[in-house]
Amino acid sequence: MDERDVDLLIAGAGPAGMTAALVASLEGLDVLLCEKSDQVGGTGATSAGTLWIPGNRQSRAAGFSDSAEAADKYLDALIGEGTNRALRDAYLQSGPDVIDDLAARSEVRFIPCGPHPDYRSNLPGAALAGRAIIPKPFDGRKLGADFARVRPPIAEFMLFGGMMIGKADIPPLLGRFRSLSNFIYAAKLFARYLVDRIRYPRGTRIMMGNALIGRLYYSLRKRGVPILFGGEIVDVIGDRRGVTGARLRVGGKDMVVKARKGVVLATGGYAHNKRFRDRFMPQPVPAHSMSFSGNCGDGVDIGERLGAAIAPERCTSGLWTPVSRVPRADGSEGLFPHLVLDRAKPGLIAVNGAGRRFLNEACSYHDFVLAMFESHKSVPTCPAWLICDADFLRRYGLGVVYPGHRHPWKFVENGYLLSALTLDALAGKIGVDATQLRETVARHNGFAKTGVDVDFGKGETELNRFNGDAQHTPNPCIGPVAVPPFYALAVWPADIAVSTGLSTDADARVLSAEGEAIPGLYACGNDMASVMGGSYPGPGTTLGPAIVFAWRAVMHAKARRAQEPDGPFVG
Repeated sequence: MDERDVDLLIAGAGPAGMTAALVASLEGLDVLLCEKSDQVGGTGATSAGTLWIPGNRQSRAAGFSDSAEAADKYLDALIGEGTNRALRDAYLQSGPDVIDDLAARSEVRFIPCGPHPDYRSNLPGAALAGRAIIPKPFDGRKLGADFARVRPPIAEFMLFGGMMIGKADIPPLLGRFRSLSNFIYAAKLFARYLVDRIRYPRGTRIMMGNALIGRLYYSLRKRGVPILFGGEIVDVIGDRRGVTGARLRVGGKDMVVKARKGVVLATGGYAHNKRFRDRFMPQPVPAHSMSFSGNCGDGVDIGERLGAAIAPERCTSGLWTPVSRVPRADGSEGLFPHLVLDRAKPGLIAVNGAGRRFLNEACSYHDFVLAMFESHKSVPTCPAWLICDADFLRRYGLGVVYPGHRHPWKFVENGYLLSALTLDALAGKIGVDATQLRETVARHNGFAKTGVDVDFGKGETELNRFNGDAQHTPNPCIGPVAVPPFYALAVWPADIAVSTGLSTDADARVLSAEGEAIPGLYACGNDMASVMGGSYPGPGTTLGPAIVFAWRAVMHAKARRAQEPDGPFVG
């Protein structure tokens, strides 16, 4: 059996694990990062890459004021005392310093999002700007052949089979024939992509979560941090009195890694573990997940076998988004997350199996799915149906149908969209009562005239208006559904992350069922119970804590003395 000695072993090369490995190297520790797949990034590589870091200095320098105190007030209103106060305090206090430390000592750099409202923007302490930061775009060519090690975004988020675009790219691409400047902008993007495809499997101009992973991986390579691909953590060595290493499986062979400072579990959470899904998620358990397929609860399972506490159990356990199922040319099926591009625009409604609206369609993606769960208790709402007309589809697009698409009928032919010339015919195709659907649309069309959604208040919060159409009056989120053909798209609940995980203290030390820290065992990312207690305060709710607590775990581990399981503990 192969053996190896290191200071710190980290399991999982997603954002949390890579951050922990990078910080450990920066702090002078001998570190080994193991990843059971052949690529880095996990779910983080396919994410928007946003971090929710209240009081960050990047936003303050750009003129957006915010503070940890205001964010704490907001979390009090949203969560109350549903989470560990020490954990929350540590997150809010450490967040800005962690981001600055990474920027000062590595290639991991962030820029402010600017205006980006918290998801419950009507609560005390909520911010309309300043808390969300995103990674700076990254040039994947710096990685050379290792660029292939970066897990790509989901296919539905790339153009031409491999070109990433950001929010700022969309207007000039859609309007490429409306002005010379737009045409030149679009032509440069496409030319860069064509050149990339000569040497690389996809475009190397990467952004969002892919840029975060690219920057972390590049920083690790520059420092020579070893990554053991195909290395799966099987168990830890030790017990509740202390952990001194782990057993790995590499290429079908067992390997023992002794870790003087400890083991960090960052294996991505339990999203694809049926036992944990059945145990923690709402019933019936949602069938779809946006999480990386390798996130099978390895860390959570190891912790539970060791006697660690798991929390929180009394929540929906996921961080959710509605998704549409996308037929692909090769016969497979993709999932498109309906985050911000369509639901809040004027001229779209969502209905349940009774043909009735059941929510404010412009709410956050997480709250949208929570409303689906609530409606489903009495009326089938999984799937729910997004309903719009021809004007809406042309102007705003829907799911993978981008605005102004010249051949929307192709999406009807492949089954992605359902379409009909009348609402009655559309009702028949989606299996809802035709009279009820007509009444629902007529009532909503009345709201479009007044600008007031009497039923659900669509367009009344800053978040709603931010994602709506500012040029549309009197309400940027409400417009008529009136011009045939009419379209329907099924959306299903899917987790983009999980909030239930191993209970930890403020330094990410895993806690036993008795509430005592297990020396030498840490958890971060989705292996760690969410500091938000299952709530979703704003963009970057998962990645913000993942990076902050990975940093805190390493700083704590650095202060530990090498010891036997029952030896003294420092820190």
